[in-house]
Amino acid sequence: MKRITALFLLYSFAMGFALTGTAVAAGQPLIVGFAQTGAESAWRTANTKSMKDEAAKRGITLKFSDGQGKQENQLSAVKNFIAQHVDAIVIAPVVETGWGPVLKEARDAKIPVIISDRTVKVDDDSLYACFVGSDFKTEGKLVADWLVKQTGGKGRILELQGTPGSAPANDRHSAFANAIATTGLKIIDSQSGDFRRDNGKQVMEAFLKKYKKGDFDIVYAHNDDMALGAIQAIEDAGLKPGKDVLVVSIDGLKEAVQAIVDGKINCVVECNPLAGPVVYDAVQKVVAGQPVPRISYNKDELFDATNAKAAVSTRQY
Repeated sequence: MKRITALFLLYSFAMGFALTGTAVAAGQPLIVGFAQTGAESAWRTANTKSMKDEAAKRGITLKFSDGQGKQENQLSAVKNFIAQHVDAIVIAPVVETGWGPVLKEARDAKIPVIISDRTVKVDDDSLYACFVGSDFKTEGKLVADWLVKQTGGKGRILELQGTPGSAPANDRHSAFANAIATTGLKIIDSQSGDFRRDNGKQVMEAFLKKYKKGDFDIVYAHNDDMALGAIQAIEDAGLKPGKDVLVVSIDGLKEAVQAIVDGKINCVVECNPLAGPVVYDAVQKVVAGQPVPRISYNKDELFDATNAKAAVSTRQY
């Protein structure tokens, strides 16, 4: 009987390892490595807090690395996580490409990887377990559809793009551009503000030297921080954001929703940063060998003058 029990336990352990790629002892806390993009915005700060708070709540040991906006830092962090034999790795990638080799290293080490927030482009999608985040293309399209409805499909747009090569910058631009392609709305200039407020202000200042009042009608920012920076530049130039210039953006920061109430931003599409619960649900299922959806999108909301006042007090970030 003892021999049968021992064989059963060995079989159970082996099956658990084969399914998950890890050998987590029962009752042992999970160890998760998280390679964060950086701290470039209020959205990112909220995202990091959600990941840390939820890990602590669940008793997960989180090894956190701030990539400081550089992919090489993230690649180094992931290699370190692999060397430390963590149970799972979560990556919020700075850019989409260049991840294949390190993901292969993780797979060879039998450590599952969850991609969060931003997507990656690899030749073999089996290199990572799943993606948890927002649908950036839908976000871009929602902004465009709102503008078409509000403007009658007419207007000249200055675009503040996010980090070049990143999934949100690529998708929010392409989906927006496709949605206005058959309308009278036109992007007349586009520059990267790297998702940073100061950069958004600087890019808008440069735009205002190039374009005078009447040369453009709309500012489309890929995130709220750049929009809020652009608003500062617009006001410094003696113009009224929200009136002289329509301002639209993506993220759903409480500060941006308040700016709608104040009449300085016209529309904001949410991109929920509070990913901790959903990400760790996926991590725990993957490590336990349970199936998870290949892609899990957050449900995002659109805010404008019709609902911002009622929503602002409920915003958590």
